[in-house]
Amino acid sequence: MSATNTTNTANISTTSANPLTILEQVLAGKECSASELVRLYECDIFTLGEAANSIRKQKYANKVFFNMNRHINPTNICADVCKFCAFSASRRNPNPYQMTIEEVVAQTVASQSRGAKEVHIVSAHSPHYAYEWYMQCFSEVKKAAPKIHLKAMTAAEVDFLSRRFGKDYRAVLEDMAKAGVDSMPGGGAEIFDEKIRKKLCSGKVSSTRWLEIHSYWHSLGKMSNATMLFGHIEERIHRIDHILRLRDTQCDTQIVESKKGGFNAFIPLLYQRENNYLNLPQPLSGQEILKTLSIARIILHNIPHIKAYWATLGANLALVAQEFGADDMDGTIENESIQSAAGAKSKKGISKEMMIAQIKDAGFVPVERDSLYNELQSY
Repeated sequence: MSATNTTNTANISTTSANPLTILEQVLAGKECSASELVRLYECDIFTLGEAANSIRKQKYANKVFFNMNRHINPTNICADVCKFCAFSASRRNPNPYQMTIEEVVAQTVASQSRGAKEVHIVSAHSPHYAYEWYMQCFSEVKKAAPKIHLKAMTAAEVDFLSRRFGKDYRAVLEDMAKAGVDSMPGGGAEIFDEKIRKKLCSGKVSSTRWLEIHSYWHSLGKMSNATMLFGHIEERIHRIDHILRLRDTQCDTQIVESKKGGFNAFIPLLYQRENNYLNLPQPLSGQEILKTLSIARIILHNIPHIKAYWATLGANLALVAQEFGADDMDGTIENESIQSAAGAKSKKGISKEMMIAQIKDAGFVPVERDSLYNELQSY
């Protein structure tokens, strides 16, 4: 599939079709335009929820997935300034830090001893680390913990390394694979519309390059995730455009199902309002959040999983979202620095026992998975 689908949100006209008719057409497999799909937001929340829940039940019955993982963020010293970010060291977060490779490896080994099966390494765009630092870090992590799944490097980080060190992004991705990176997270996508992107994260990877990076990673036989940051200055049409670009970039179903390339999951990340430069007065409503997840499940027929990331939604809303199309909560995390810096209640992660108990209390079957969604154990 092409990674350069660029739906023009500026020139989209409205449609007079009934929103329920549009929903029926989408569920029947008819191709609908962005201007039609955005009208799904006009549907009653329970109508959308019922449609999305029906899809997730056909795929996964009453299962809710989670994994045992550890987030490691090697530094918060960043060459870029994104207006939504509260993690990078700045006037609003004057506490810069920088980890060594030895510290990253030590945290990985300690987390593996506590049951973690994935380490998620995402960092700021450091002006201090050498290119070799990253590849050596990945190699040392895999040497010390060969059985752990190494998920690392957002497409924004890949693009930053490519530009800073004058390397083709393809070469960066190939080096990552050789160094032991198993899959890529979905960060850095934010919102694909370039006008919004210019206001939100000017200077960061472009939407086209983000999609190209993931497409090439998929061509190497590797899996990744995809995110969308929403609830800030974007409009509904921008979310629809973003979702459609991901749908059109996804690998063929057979490749995805064989886990030889493609997006594992779509993760709508709710914007966190504290300690950043957007200064937005009102949070997004719970209904708008649930509608967005439901619409994603309805449209993204070719991306297997919809993750309600508890670190941004909060555990309670993430559990409710499992009845609105989502089928995954993410994982135990252990330590989370990026979302919690902006106000999310996720700094210390969540225990496996609490995750299982909360999923059961919500009426679902907790299923521990690995990073590629192979089922390990039901509880």
